[in-house]
Amino acid sequence: MAGIDRYRRNEEPRPLTERERERLDEFVDSIIYSSRYSDDKFEYRHVQLPKQMLKAIPEDYFIPNPKDGSRGSVLKLLWEEEWRAFGITQSLGWEHYEVHEPEPHILLFKRPINYQPPTH
Repeated sequence: MAGIDRYRRNEEPRPLTERERERLDEFVDSIIYSSRYSDDKFEYRHVQLPKQMLKAIPEDYFIPNPKDGSRGSVLKLLWEEEWRAFGITQSLGWEHYEVHEPEPHILLFKRPINYQPPTH
């Protein structure tokens, strides 16, 4: 994940506690997935979280407010383990690469065109 600003992503995936996961479970059925779209290198999709879900996500998943260090309104870029723990379900290979800041409940994902999962 070269080129990722570490200020915008946790150093390592931060697991949810059981209580945190339970708070998010009520929103899972309301997550909306866009159709896929592409350019010559990547396919993309966006995932729209219910706005109320943002209030239930723990503070340390957000970029701190630069003025006072309090909880910001924009999520950090999430590791796959993190977004899957939130209840986002997608096939393999997707990377959370951006948050649409004017609408922080919309997460942008990409993966290489013709992605093939590794075989073991």
